[in-house]
Amino acid sequence: MRILLVEDTQDVAGAIVASFGRRGDAVDHALTRAAADELLAVQRYEVIILDINLPDGDGLSLLANQRRQGVTAPILMLTARLEVDDRITALDRGADDYLCKPFDLRELEARVRALARRSQRDPANGSVINYADLEVDIAPQTVNLAGQPISLTRREFAVLEALLLNRGRVISKEQIFERMFSFDEADVGLNAVEIYVARLRKKLDGGSVAINTLRGLGYQLFAKQ
Repeated sequence: MRILLVEDTQDVAGAIVASFGRRGDAVDHALTRAAADELLAVQRYEVIILDINLPDGDGLSLLANQRRQGVTAPILMLTARLEVDDRITALDRGADDYLCKPFDLRELEARVRALARRSQRDPANGSVINYADLEVDIAPQTVNLAGQPISLTRREFAVLEALLLNRGRVISKEQIFERMFSFDEADVGLNAVEIYVARLRKKLDGGSVAINTLRGLGYQLFAKQ
């Protein structure tokens, strides 16, 4: 996923970025509301993690502004405020979830995954995606092909997830790149996507799904006839 984290406490932010990064998610971190506004102006995110207390403004006003602009990405609020009224205010202004500090990173990851599932897939199916003889469980990042487990790196899994969420449709190299790398990884080029797609294609060989390359357009995951 491409995630925006708006959090002014460096150690908390660093732990969150590292945690999601280990899963292969790309996290852009903004310390202030102004920095968040700049990122939101140029990038679309699957999930936004937003602290209520920011040095240059209230996270609640940023939340409300995004909803007024028609942004539908799930937004999870982080705060040290424990009052019920604060939680109600955040939810009423458009927040999808709420987590009080201090929190367990595992719970944050689980909540973010649930929000992403809710917005991208049928929640009745949980975190498992079945396509032909491919079975992918997003939460633990496990993959079975024709009933046999296959091992993927976090980057390969990120490519597969992007293709699966758009299965049968063409997804551009740029779209895959955006899901894999944050702005902090600006030294990585688009050719990296080709490398990971090639590696993933080899690991899917022998199954009933394949990756089609449409030159100038992107990639497509399809079920073989």
